[in-house]
Amino acid sequence: MRIALVDSGIGMLSTAAALRSARPDADLFLSMDPDHMPWGPRTPDEVIARALAGARAAREAAGDGGLDAVVVPCNTASVHGLARLRAEFEPEVPVVGTVPAIKPAAAGGGPIAVWSTVATTRSAYQRQLVETFARGVEVAQVACVGLAEAVESADPRLVEDAVAYAAGLTPAGVRAVVLGCTHYDLVGESVLAALDGRATLFTAAGAVAAQTLRRIGEAPAGEGHGRVRVLASGRPAPLPAAALAYPAGRSLADGVGAATP
Repeated sequence: MRIALVDSGIGMLSTAAALRSARPDADLFLSMDPDHMPWGPRTPDEVIARALAGARAAREAAGDGGLDAVVVPCNTASVHGLARLRAEFEPEVPVVGTVPAIKPAAAGGGPIAVWSTVATTRSAYQRQLVETFARGVEVAQVACVGLAEAVESADPRLVEDAVAYAAGLTPAGVRAVVLGCTHYDLVGESVLAALDGRATLFTAAGAVAAQTLRRIGEAPAGEGHGRVRVLASGRPAPLPAAALAYPAGRSLADGVGAATP
């Protein structure tokens, strides 16, 4: 089983770790784009081009065996790039996107908060998700200034400051917080601490991993552990040093470059 994950940076790690936990035999291709990150401020056409380039690089790296699935663990790339990716890869290779977990968070009633980037907070896309899945529920949309960049840097001080800023904008009565950017998954414990443990966190990583395996089909698990291959804007690369600052990254490190037994 060969699965590509396409994102600008290490925000993909939580989904990759969930896939590795569920199917340790799978080969994962982590296609990052350090030369052009972040994708958030880019135009839709630029995001589409970068997502396609990342998926194509993973397909080439997979060789004759090809890919079994392409996963886009990035809200921005999912919004703009899924249609083009699916046009190129499906039906032979399923393409799975990421949607913030607003629906399950709202199912228990409100109030809830959605933490996301400034651009996503302002987007019609997120507004539509709230209107569709959280109708009648009080929702605070929190623009997390600089948090994704802080997580990418793995600088503890920057992370602490950015989390504290977002927590300060979060109403005291919220019962659930949706982490609307996959980078935020990596600092979930810091988010909970900043909120004094008063809210449940909802992320998309586990659901995306499960949907990916459903789309591939119920293939029996193989023996041993799969490889984790990293691509940096198409080039073979080691796992970024920043990835090792987070448990999800460390859980993948032992598979980087290692041959499947």
